[in-house]
Amino acid sequence: MKVALISDLHGNELALRAVLADAAELGVDRFVCLGDVATLGPHPGEVLGMLRDLGCTCIRGNHDDFLLEPELVHRYTQAPIVIDSVEWCRSQISKDDLAFLATFEPTAHCTLDGSTTLYSFHGSPRSHMEDILAETPPEVLDEMLAGQRATLMAGGHTHVQMLRQHRGVLLVNPGSVGMPFREYVFGRAPTVLAHAEYAVIDASSGNVSVTLRRVALERAALQRAVTGSSLPLASALLEQYQS
Repeated sequence: MKVALISDLHGNELALRAVLADAAELGVDRFVCLGDVATLGPHPGEVLGMLRDLGCTCIRGNHDDFLLEPELVHRYTQAPIVIDSVEWCRSQISKDDLAFLATFEPTAHCTLDGSTTLYSFHGSPRSHMEDILAETPPEVLDEMLAGQRATLMAGGHTHVQMLRQHRGVLLVNPGSVGMPFREYVFGRAPTVLAHAEYAVIDASSGNVSVTLRRVALERAALQRAVTGSSLPLASALLEQYQS
């Protein structure tokens, strides 16, 4: 079985289409979405529609909660451009879109091939706002994993790809489909990379492999996607895509 992990789509329709096409070429059987799907990018409604059509398991990220409970974003950041962009994205989506977001799960557990298990979350099992990094100390990571165990554990949130072994468990961060970062930023302004990121799990008869994928995107197409948009973050994204 091949399972594609997608995360942090952030309203980037162009990037999501590229990832879905790449996954189709690889023969992916199913998708798991790890959250943060429809904020900060120019096409929140379109991305939600594509995700709904995909029919996959969806995990609720912090930005998904910001759309459902608008006051929460103020506990996460005081940056006006982020707050304004989240509010703009909320204005672009429908009541049906919000109802779909409300179906997202905090975490999910599934069996892939009879013996291989996958546990999915957004930031960590105990909070969708926690950051699991390659350099997170093992003792701290034990607390963040909150006693959960699986063959593979997958989360996003940091926008930085990662594959790490921790006490026999494979920890995967597929990176960001819509807004991959060059490095972990912890609240600082990021450098956004001009490609789309995701991961593919291949599980067969107890054998498991994980591939971190990067799908090339045309800078000109990324620029066209934000040019003329009233998204408050549009000019900043345009500058990133031109660099």
